This record gives sequence, structure tokens and C-alpha cells, in this order.
Amino acid sequence: MNIQFRESQEAASPLTTKTAIADCDIHPARATRTELYPYLAKRWQHHLEVYGVHAYQGMMEGPPYPKAQPNASRRDAYPPEGGPQGSSLSFMQQQLLDPNNVQLGVLNPLNTGQGIRNHELSAALCSAINDWQIDKWTSKDKRLKASIVVGNEDGLSAAAEIRERAGDKNFVQVLLLSRNVEPLGQRRYWPIYQAAEEAGLPVGVHAFGFGGNPITPSGWPSYYIEEMVGHSQCQQSALASLVLEGVFERFPKLKMVMIEAGFGWAPSLAWRLDKTWQRLRSEVPHVKRPPSEYIREQVWWTTQPMEDPERREDLFDVIKWIGWDRLLFATDYPHWDYDEPSRVLPAGVSEANREAFYLGNAKKLYGIS
Repeated sequence: MNIQFRESQEAASPLTTKTAIADCDIHPARATRTELYPYLAKRWQHHLEVYGVHAYQGMMEGPPYPKAQPNASRRDAYPPEGGPQGSSLSFMQQQLLDPNNVQLGVLNPLNTGQGIRNHELSAALCSAINDWQIDKWTSKDKRLKASIVVGNEDGLSAAAEIRERAGDKNFVQVLLLSRNVEPLGQRRYWPIYQAAEEAGLPVGVHAFGFGGNPITPSGWPSYYIEEMVGHSQCQQSALASLVLEGVFERFPKLKMVMIEAGFGWAPSLAWRLDKTWQRLRSEVPHVKRPPSEYIREQVWWTTQPMEDPERREDLFDVIKWIGWDRLLFATDYPHWDYDEPSRVLPAGVSEANREAFYLGNAKKLYGIS
């Protein structure tokens, strides 16, 4: 499958090729296994060659299910010069950036060194990825901005990497994954939030990760489709943890972006949290306001995958609760479930909301003039 076709009878919103957009979830890939070596100390090059990596779980090259397409990517996204999908800047420009008039593209590299038990190696690989993003991508095309990848299981080294990159205009957010050793509200991750808040950088929480736990709350599933729909379950757990551990109360200027897990579940999660908080708030006195208030004030959402109900009014009701100013358009290029910009938004949206959806919200959140 290369493109997600919609069979809904509702008309899609027209989008001309002149409409500038922000794509808030692009996945660059390395062309070769050793492409990071120029950014790694000899010690770590030797370590990788002799010992490899010791992960919290295996299958670091990707989620543990065979995909319909290699690298879970579009069949037509192989660069003509060779290499995996997403590894060529010139082909990305030709296939994604230019034809869709992408004015801002946010890079979220995966398989980066997060989720490795050797925290020093994890930190070194993440720092190398960040240097690589500048050299290969953002310095070559000013439309592209990078996410700071951090060794998330070591909060102190992650915070140091954020402070090292703070103020560098090549970077616009910090990147975490939704599957970690512990839920994201736990204190081991607080140094990351403190550093991000100090730097004025949003924290993006992308689906996937390698925390060593089963990928659903009830164990390992049988099918890839269970993993795909399970991302929303994982992000609900992460978001509940962030609220109830008091992260948003402690870091009131922190901005979180939930990436590639949908958003239709957000109102029902918030409603349930609010109801339960009213009865059990004495257990969490540090959570001073209804959970929904933190979520609506401090959380943004990318649109791929975007829920697709039969009645567009149902989608609009959900977005009305979240806020049209909280949605960020994303394609997920070059992956197989790529969302085509011209077809993702149904008709019936005001021009002001369309502009905010496709570009304005992202520019405001990421501080792009």
C-alpha cells in the first residue's frame, strides 16, 4: 500500500498546490549502517563493531512485526540512487517538499539510540544523530527543522543534550517515544521536561519505542494491525502519567506534542480523568486542577493517523473540544500510512481554521516566523 485512499462519501477539502503547509512528522533515514561514524568517537565506533548494542528489547531495527512494505514505507519512496526510503534529501524534495509546497518540515528520526541499556552509548548515538541531522538535512534545506533526539532513559544526559542544542535554530523540539521503561510522568524523565521548558522547546512524544515491555497493556498481540491501533492506548497511558504525576503542574510552560497516535480518544480520556480525579483527588494533591485543563492547555496533536468517522460532524465535534489551534498537520513520510495533504481535511472548514491546521499552528508552536 502506498497511499491511504478514503472511501467516505464526504467531499475532501480542496487544497491547491500553492497552499503552503507544515509537515510535522517526517522520518529521515540513514543510507548506510555506518553513516553516523563520522559523528561518533573512535571508542563508540569500536564498541558498535565489537559488541553491538544491548537493548531493553530486541528488534531495534523496527517494531516486531513483518510489514507489508520494507521499512513500513511507501514502495515508491525508494531513492533512485539507492538506499532505504527517506535517506535521500534530493528525492525527498522531489517527492514530498516541492509538490506539496512544504514550508516547514519537522524531522523525527527513528532507530536513533534511544532504548539502549548502555546509557553512555545511547547518549553518544543520540548526539551523533543530532549532528547528522544538521549536516545532511537542515543545513541543506532551510525548510527542514530537526527534533533533538535524547537518550531518554538517562534524564541527566538527556537534559545536557537539550541544553547543548538550545538556541540552535536547526532544532524546534525534543523527541521522545511513547514506549519507555516507565510511564513518561515518572521522575526519571523530569530533567528532560525541565531542560525543554528552560529552552522553550516543545517535547514531541512519537509512537513506538523500545522500553522492554509488551506493546499492549495486556501483553504481546498477534497482528501488526493490533500494534497500529495500540499506539493510542500507549499514548493515553503516557498522557495520564504526565498529568497525574504532576508534570504539567510542575512545568506549567511545558508543551507536549502527541505524534502519530490519533487524537479522537483525547476527550473521552480527559472526561474519565476528570470524573475520577473529583473522587480521588486527595491521593494526588499535587494535581491542583481537573486533568482536562492541563491537557487542553499544554498538549498539541499531529494528524497522522487522523480518525475518519463516517459523519464529518463527529470529527468536527472532537476537534472543537481539542481546539483548532492544537492540531498540526503531518504526512508521516515516507511510511506506508502517509496522509495526502489534499485529501486529509473534509470540506466545511473555515479558511481561518484551514490555514491554522495546515501551517499557522505549527509556525506558532515552533516559533517559526
